[in-house]
Amino acid sequence: MDQRSPRQAPSLAKASGSMAVATLVSRITGFLWKVQLAWVAGLTVVNDSFTVANTLPNIVYELLLGGVLASVVVPLLVRAQDDPDGGQAYTNRLLTVGMTLLVGGTVVAVALAPLFTRLYMDDSTGQANAELATAFAYLLLPEIVFYGLFALLSAILQAKHVFGPTAWAPVINNVVIMLTIGAYAIVPGEISLNPVRMGDVKLLVLGIGVTLGIVVQALVLLPALRRSGFRFRWNWGLDSRLREFGGLALWILAYVAISQIGMVITTRVLTAAAPGGAAIYANAWLLFQLPYGVIGVSLLTAIMPRLSRAAADGDTDKLIDDLSLGSRLSTVMLVPLSAVLTIAGSAIGVALFGVGEASVADAQRLGTALAFSAFGILPFALVMLQIRVFYAMKDARTPTLIMVVMTVVKIPMLYLVADRLRPEDVVIGVMLVNSLSFVVGAVLGQMWLWVRLGRLQSMRVVKVIAQTVVAGGAGVLVAVGASLLLDRVLPDSVGPWLTAWLKLVVQGLLTTVVAFGLLTVFKVPELQPAVSRITRLVRRR
Repeated sequence: MDQRSPRQAPSLAKASGSMAVATLVSRITGFLWKVQLAWVAGLTVVNDSFTVANTLPNIVYELLLGGVLASVVVPLLVRAQDDPDGGQAYTNRLLTVGMTLLVGGTVVAVALAPLFTRLYMDDSTGQANAELATAFAYLLLPEIVFYGLFALLSAILQAKHVFGPTAWAPVINNVVIMLTIGAYAIVPGEISLNPVRMGDVKLLVLGIGVTLGIVVQALVLLPALRRSGFRFRWNWGLDSRLREFGGLALWILAYVAISQIGMVITTRVLTAAAPGGAAIYANAWLLFQLPYGVIGVSLLTAIMPRLSRAAADGDTDKLIDDLSLGSRLSTVMLVPLSAVLTIAGSAIGVALFGVGEASVADAQRLGTALAFSAFGILPFALVMLQIRVFYAMKDARTPTLIMVVMTVVKIPMLYLVADRLRPEDVVIGVMLVNSLSFVVGAVLGQMWLWVRLGRLQSMRVVKVIAQTVVAGGAGVLVAVGASLLLDRVLPDSVGPWLTAWLKLVVQGLLTTVVAFGLLTVFKVPELQPAVSRITRLVRRR
């Protein structure tokens, strides 16, 4: 084992670079097909129904296996490599039990599709179409099996230090979906809304094609699995080692279930308001997560092994140092980007979504929702970091309890938004409530960690937050001035789409340059390591 470690290290370093590039490409292509769908289907009831139905396979998969897989099964897969058979029996048992559970869960979920869509959609106001969502759900819920198969096969390959296929498979899935949406745009006819007909060509093309993408994502891993030497054999029964993590798994499952309560209320509030609310929310949420997904995840990937090692060694001081560093690096990179989304949100919405079947008004609503919620990007990243610290300490209970508080705070505010705002503005309020709940979660998590670990170098983090907020605010003020100037000089003949792109470029560049320029002037020490990390990410091939 010791002789192999030196050879594995460079291989893993190279693999991490490939995975970083694959993750970036996957997020970009995943975002592109959402934009493409808005172009051809609009931000309407059809997109709402598809969006809600397409979330159901993920929800059921997470409840059946997802959260437990990452935190329980994968660590045990690594440990099983030390078995006399190299973990073959344990891996076969895991696949046998996991796939049986997934197939059974999928059959039940498909049978209960009408119940699921009624639970997640409120069509009492006549603004939603639960029947159409149910029709999509019948076609999309079989994805559950293949989401699970992909996750299980990925875990097996990663335990064998095979990373490339698992990182690039989602890109193939996204390409299949983009081709599907292209076919949807070409085939004749329209999706019937009243009555809903399962035989509509466009409905079948979109539903089956998107499911096919998930099928392909899972099946492309099979050749890599065979090359790794693994051969599947049915092996029934539960491994006794799973009992060690039973309590952890139950708390993780509770975390997922509680988060879904908030999701149910969110989608019901959105679908009861103006048409297109669920689709606008889903795309605004995707844009909201993009800075964290590209930058925050990269930073956390680098620091997570240090957190885990410090927690395993019981080195509290080192754990606090790494938590503080992760918080400060996240702040330096994400707050300026939050400033960009705040000032350029409306322009982003129109520039990306104000095309084709999507109206400019709906695209503006999307952008405004993004702008009003952008302040929550850093709290969201801090909550994700804090959760990883708790899990590193083998504490899954505290994140679940924090999620309970966040959900309890969130639900009344969602109903308040639905009651007080115009139906068209509800999606803006819902995104705002989301960000406020992350602020609550971040503060609560920090307090809980302070009780557990002692002083957390909070003043260092607060100082960096204050500096970046000032820098980002200055960038926003400069961009506002430039926008007012643009409004004066641009002729009326320039359409809203081209105007949005001009504003996006000007506002984005000015805010970024001013914000990072001031951080340099302030001599924020975390700026250099953060930029170096992102530079290495961009340069990797």
